[in-house]
Amino acid sequence: MAGNKASPLVYIVEDSVSSGALYSSQLESVGYQTRHFVDGYSALVAIKEKMPSVIIQDVCLPDISGLDVLQFVNKQASPARVIIITSNSSIEIAVDAMRLGGFDFIEKPFTRERMLTSVNDAVKQLMLESNPKEIEESPEPADKINFVGESLAMQTVFRLLDSASRSKASVFVTGESGTGKEVCAQQLHQSSSRRVGPLIAINCAAIPKDLFESEFFGHVKGSFSGALADRKGAVEVANGGTLFLDELCEMDLNLQAKLLRFLQTGTFNRVGSSEVLQSDVRVVCATNRNPAEEVGEGRFREDLYYRLNVIPVQLPALRERGNDILLLANAILADKSSQNNKDFKQFSAEVQKLFLQYDWPGNIRELQNVIENMVVIHTGESITTDMLPATFGQSDGEITKSTTVAKRSTQHIMAAEKIQPIQGSSAGIIPMWLVEKNTIEHAIEACSGNIPLAAAHLGVSASTIYRKMKSWDAGNV
Repeated sequence: MAGNKASPLVYIVEDSVSSGALYSSQLESVGYQTRHFVDGYSALVAIKEKMPSVIIQDVCLPDISGLDVLQFVNKQASPARVIIITSNSSIEIAVDAMRLGGFDFIEKPFTRERMLTSVNDAVKQLMLESNPKEIEESPEPADKINFVGESLAMQTVFRLLDSASRSKASVFVTGESGTGKEVCAQQLHQSSSRRVGPLIAINCAAIPKDLFESEFFGHVKGSFSGALADRKGAVEVANGGTLFLDELCEMDLNLQAKLLRFLQTGTFNRVGSSEVLQSDVRVVCATNRNPAEEVGEGRFREDLYYRLNVIPVQLPALRERGNDILLLANAILADKSSQNNKDFKQFSAEVQKLFLQYDWPGNIRELQNVIENMVVIHTGESITTDMLPATFGQSDGEITKSTTVAKRSTQHIMAAEKIQPIQGSSAGIIPMWLVEKNTIEHAIEACSGNIPLAAAHLGVSASTIYRKMKSWDAGNV
């Protein structure tokens, strides 16, 4: 960058004269222009006159809060990217800064390389955003079809991801299994300046404890039995991109400590090597557990939790998304039909009603499986209730074939005929549960054992009927 008249301008807001001078020297040595301010008000005056590309500021200033400077910058038409300098004592303030739109935060003491990496990333993001054509032509993630929605819950998620995409801050995604946490990570990566780099995903629950450190940081030849050659780990491979840690709460506490050290320093060692390596990654993590509860139970480090939970994203369950169910269903149907050379174009009104009534305990993954099952097995242009899998609606995990269901229904009807009205009551009074039972069984019989179809006619979810049948079998009436 040296000698370039258009070198990016960086403001340094640091009350320590010596530290500010050091940062300026380090940045100018690679071609950046810099200005140093020892207080917040001086910086605000300069920002009004000329907006820089990047601002590096201490979160604790002698006159005003660093958060005040950040908020002022983000209200301007073309805001700079703000990098927060913090210490251990002010880490919570730094987290708040990231949530207010800060680009990154670096913890004292930090290396020259750590600061330059953050500044370079910030400038790179500004350059990408100044070239909309390049952004529009970037490839879309393969699973984006399943990351759509018009519900209020999903619009909140989209807004969070849009803000997070302009930052380097860690993102912590939570939600039930099957809600699309990995798709969320893909979307975040593709919409960020890091999309030119790799997206590396690690399932923390699928890697044996003894191999995790090697998978994460790599190893050198001979470091352990089976290490026949040097091998890069996920951290090294993901350099310049995004590292996605799925099922994070399954990680061993000892490994959590090593992950924290890497996040704080940006440095690591391969297993069996003393060589210090560096990697610049943006961390996105996910879990279907409650991370705060895991911290309370001592299964997850509190310091690591606060380090990663800078931008929390809670993915809603499918049952909480209303008409998003049909939006997703139609998108998945079009995709699966194309993949299997089928002509399906729509769902019948009855199937749509069933989909909206069902609670989808498996979330989007279950919806995908149900639709793919019907597309592969059947032909036509419209998905109808008779195409629904026999196991659809069995949220308790019980697998029952439709023939068995029909037989069970007949048994219930036969047993019901032997039940007498309530003794000592007015003649002809039948318990409410029995009236309900006979009504449901009649509907199932009329639908030839097709419980989802019977549920549609009755105006209830199929899972409700399965639960009631289970209760009858157990004698819980």
